[in-house]
Amino acid sequence: MITACSASESKKDHIEFSDSEVGSNEMAVVESESTAYESDEHVEESADSSTEMPQSANDIPAVRMIIHKAFLQFQVADFEKAQLNIERKVTKYNGYIVESNVYHAEDKTISGNIMLRIPEKHFQSFLTDAEGEATDILQRNVTGEDVTEHYVDLEARLKSKRVLEERLLTFMEQAEKTEDLLKISSDLAVVQEEIEVIVGKMKYLENQTALSTVEIHLFENRIVIPDIDSKGLDTWEKTKKQFTTSINYLLAFASSLVVFFVGNFPILLLLLVIISGVYFFIRRKINRKE
Repeated sequence: MITACSASESKKDHIEFSDSEVGSNEMAVVESESTAYESDEHVEESADSSTEMPQSANDIPAVRMIIHKAFLQFQVADFEKAQLNIERKVTKYNGYIVESNVYHAEDKTISGNIMLRIPEKHFQSFLTDAEGEATDILQRNVTGEDVTEHYVDLEARLKSKRVLEERLLTFMEQAEKTEDLLKISSDLAVVQEEIEVIVGKMKYLENQTALSTVEIHLFENRIVIPDIDSKGLDTWEKTKKQFTTSINYLLAFASSLVVFFVGNFPILLLLLVIISGVYFFIRRKINRKE
């Protein structure tokens, strides 16, 4: 009897243990499904951190991406001719002009600058060809910036963002709850915006390396002799001008006299009477003495 009870209890315990195992497995499956999207949120961080690792020699492209820029300052014999020839060379090398300015000084000298873009493969050839227009090269500055590693880093980041975008799209298709759908949509919008930024940076680097920027300042080397004023050598014109000036002075003087005498006539008349009286008085006195 005791043995039977023990066997029965042992069997019962075994059954309860088996049921608990099944419950634990079901809980594990539920937790695994509920955390599937949450764990994927860390994909971006792990992908980004992997791109920060040093690039191996095999990851760097054989052709380097270099942004070339040049600043040239020329003296030219004829500004307009030099400017026209440089513009023709730009067309010859399949480039284009970004900006062009011309300045005329008071001494009639001309200067100006031209900013242009030239395909990278024609960069050195164009510089050599353009320098042929100068009578004197005042300044020549050429710089190059290697952006290869930066571009490779952007490529790696873009790849990881694309992978994350695909996973988010998959989760969106499988989402059943509105809350999950909104959360995935929000994260997807952020990732797609980051992809657009990365693509924009890559296109900018591609454009800058494909076309080199050249800025040319031109100064005309001309000795300017000031024009002689022909009017300064015309004696007859100068004589007429001086005669007219003299007449004007006389008219102004006569006008001043008229204004003075007419305006002060009462005072002048009184002074004349007094002076005349004094004069006659003195004259009579002298006559009596004689």
